[in-house]
Amino acid sequence: MTQLNEHFTQEDEAILLDTIERWTARELKPIVKEYDHADRYPLHIVEQMKEMGLFGATISPAYGGLGLPATTYAKLVMIVSSVWMSITGIFNSHLIMALAVEKFGTQLQKDEWLPKFASGEIRGALALTEPDAGTDLQAIRTQAKWNGSEYVINGTKTWISNGIEGSAVALLVKTDASAQPRYKGMSLFIAPKHSGFSVGRRMEKLGYKCIDSAELVFDNYKLGKEHLIGGEEGQGFFHATGGLELGRINVAARGVGLAEGALRLASDYAQVRKTFGKPICEHQAIQLKLGEMATRARAARLLTLDAAMAFDRGERCDMEAGMAKFFASEAALENSTEAMRIHGGYGYSKEYDIERFYRDSPLTCIGEGTNEMQRLIIARQYIKRHPVA
Repeated sequence: MTQLNEHFTQEDEAILLDTIERWTARELKPIVKEYDHADRYPLHIVEQMKEMGLFGATISPAYGGLGLPATTYAKLVMIVSSVWMSITGIFNSHLIMALAVEKFGTQLQKDEWLPKFASGEIRGALALTEPDAGTDLQAIRTQAKWNGSEYVINGTKTWISNGIEGSAVALLVKTDASAQPRYKGMSLFIAPKHSGFSVGRRMEKLGYKCIDSAELVFDNYKLGKEHLIGGEEGQGFFHATGGLELGRINVAARGVGLAEGALRLASDYAQVRKTFGKPICEHQAIQLKLGEMATRARAARLLTLDAAMAFDRGERCDMEAGMAKFFASEAALENSTEAMRIHGGYGYSKEYDIERFYRDSPLTCIGEGTNEMQRLIIARQYIKRHPVA
C-alpha cells in the first residue's frame, strides 16, 4: 500500500475520489444549470461539503482536517470543476486562509481556529485585493493602528470570495505605512465579522456564479493582538504569499477540470450531431479540434500534478505552480472556445452546458495572479535556476 503522506494512502485516495465522482454526478450535475443561471448560493451543497470534510481537506488531522496531499486535493478539484467549477472556490479560498494560520500562526491560534475551519463552523477566505491593489499587493492602503490596547483597522477590500457568506477572513493590512521596502510594513490578521466589519456590495460577474464575491469595508474595526497571525508585525506579505503556491495549484486544477469538461461535452456532442449523413466527429475539421483539445487537457493535468508533487515534497515550487496555472487556465479558455464552436449555434444557447464553461474559464487566467505575472515568475525562476556556467 503506497503512502502518499503520513496521513493518507493511495487506497484512501481512490476511495475519496470515487466518492467525489459519485457525489458530483448525483448532487451537482442535476442542479448546476439552474443554480448558475439564478446565481444562487448553494447552501445545501455547502452543508454536504462540510459533512464530507472538504473545508478541512488540506488541514492536518491533528486539528480535525483530512490532511490531503496537494496531489490528491488537485485531483479532487479537477473532478468537481469538470462539472461545476465555481463551487470549488467556496472551499479553496477558505483553505488558503486556513493554510496561513497552520503554516505561520502561533500554537494558540492553531488550537483556537483550525478545528473550527476544518469543520466548516467558520468559513472564510484571504482578503488581499483592494480597489487600487491587486497584483501589486504592496500598494494596499488598509491600515491597522495600535492604540495601546488593540488594533484599529480602516480600509476597503474588494473581490473577496466568501465575503458575504463567510464569517472570517485572513486580512492583509499595513501596520507600518512608512516601512521601506513596503512589504516590511504589512501584517496578516485573523478577522472575524463583528462591529466595524461590513459588506459594501456584492460583485456581479460574467461567470463564476453561485459563490459570493464582495467588497468588504473596515471602519474602526478593532482586533486584539491575539489575532495577529504569528504574533509579530511585518510578516504579513510572506504569510499571504506563502499560500499562493497551493492557491495557484488549485486554480490550475480548476483549469484542468474546465478543459476536460469542455472536451467531454464537445466529444459527446460530436458523436451524436450529424451533418452530411455522418456524425461530425468523423469530419476531419472536428477531429483536428478534438485532437488539440485532448492534448491540451492532458498536458495541463500533468503540469498541475507535477507542481502538486513538488509542493508535497516540501520544495519551492513557484515556477512549477506558475507553469501549471498559466498553461491549465489557457487550456480551459481555449478548450471552452473550441467546444462552443463544435456545438455551433447550440453552443451559444443557455440550454447547453458549454456556455457556462465559456463564461467560467476566463477567471482562471486572472485569479491568483494574472497569467502575465505567471510568465514573469516562470522566466525569473528559470534564469535563477539555470545561470550561465
